[in-house]
Amino acid sequence: MKVYTKTGDAGTTALFGGTRVPKHHIRIDSYGTVDELNSFIGLVRDQEIDARSKEILTHIQNKLFTVGAVLATDPEKMVLKNGKDRLNIPKINEEDIELLEKEIDWMETSLPQMTHFVLPGGHTTVSYCHVARTVCRRAERLATALYEIEPFDAHTLKYLNRLSDYLFVLARKLSKDLQADEVKWIPTKLD
Repeated sequence: MKVYTKTGDAGTTALFGGTRVPKHHIRIDSYGTVDELNSFIGLVRDQEIDARSKEILTHIQNKLFTVGAVLATDPEKMVLKNGKDRLNIPKINEEDIELLEKEIDWMETSLPQMTHFVLPGGHTTVSYCHVARTVCRRAERLATALYEIEPFDAHTLKYLNRLSDYLFVLARKLSKDLQADEVKWIPTKLD
């Protein structure tokens, strides 16, 4: 099988189910941003971090393929003629969201309470995590815009929202683990 098909040379691409749409369609932008997010999470996972975080990040990357598949499926073709779901994979569910919440709660037990906004940075690994967080927020913004036009399973939106929270807390945890300074944002006051 060749990597290139030439079917997109005119600026369109096929959704899961065969529907062709322009490559700039919000659905393509949504799942493309999820793919970008997955790549940045892989970059974080490739750093020298603890085994538990690596394991959770691998789990998240697998779930993001599910999110991408949901976003890449034409809602009119979500169900096959025989009544079965086109996507024969486990969907995002409450347990997936609860796992992120439990990890957030666990990490926060060892972190100092936040009193100010934090400037992203302090260590390259932490910065990668913050980049992943901001890409996650963009994926969420695009997915919510798509959801208003063509609704899909709401667990998908909730997962992206919780994932950005997880990535923020992971960045704080990695700052602590790597003994990097968390620089507080303290705005200067006007006279």
